[in-house]
Amino acid sequence: MMDDRTLRFYFDFISPYAFFVALKLPAMCERHGVTLEYYPVVFAGLLNHWGQLGPAEIPSKARHTAKQCMRYAKLNGITYKGPKHHPFNPLTSLRVSTLDVAGSDQVRVIECLYSFGWEQGGDLGNDDEIVRALDAANLDGAKLVADSKAQAVKQALRANTDTAIEKDVFGVPTMLIDDQLFWGIDQMEYMDLYLQGKDPIKGMKLDTLGQRGATAWRSGIRNLNNPDG
Repeated sequence: MMDDRTLRFYFDFISPYAFFVALKLPAMCERHGVTLEYYPVVFAGLLNHWGQLGPAEIPSKARHTAKQCMRYAKLNGITYKGPKHHPFNPLTSLRVSTLDVAGSDQVRVIECLYSFGWEQGGDLGNDDEIVRALDAANLDGAKLVADSKAQAVKQALRANTDTAIEKDVFGVPTMLIDDQLFWGIDQMEYMDLYLQGKDPIKGMKLDTLGQRGATAWRSGIRNLNNPDG
């Protein structure tokens, strides 16, 4: 396998599945000698670009997701309360977590906020609560939140999101390693196999998949495969 490989982790604090992946990913990357890079993105921006609804925007899916996450947490021994409010506005949390703001403390900031929101039940959409959570982790919460309001930081988060879209990222959590995209907690097993050089589809001819075209399309839904059609 190649040396100096980097795995890009695209996440938004609003996703419980990104929380679960964030708990497991560092150990997996360390096990395989892969550098882990964190890229906060705006999930709503991905949804808007690809023309999707989020799980929380479909009531029956929201209920299903909540139960699925509670089951997953219980079976995996994960402390899980969920944020005080959901959905919430994640922009401050995301901006605080950018490399531009957090710098060398980026991993600590991200781990702190994930624990605060999903393990402790805090409000990840409230600036004052975010400051207190960061302070409790021996980080300068007031400075981090203040720095997150700079226009350059807002542009950096937008650039993260735009770059993710350019790389075909359509949801969170997404892990990108080499040219392979893995989306969702259920892809962790496949990604582990890929990192071992044991990808089940290795050697298969995949270039013709999805090339035959559709014979039907839902009315009113934008066809990104044929925008002019």
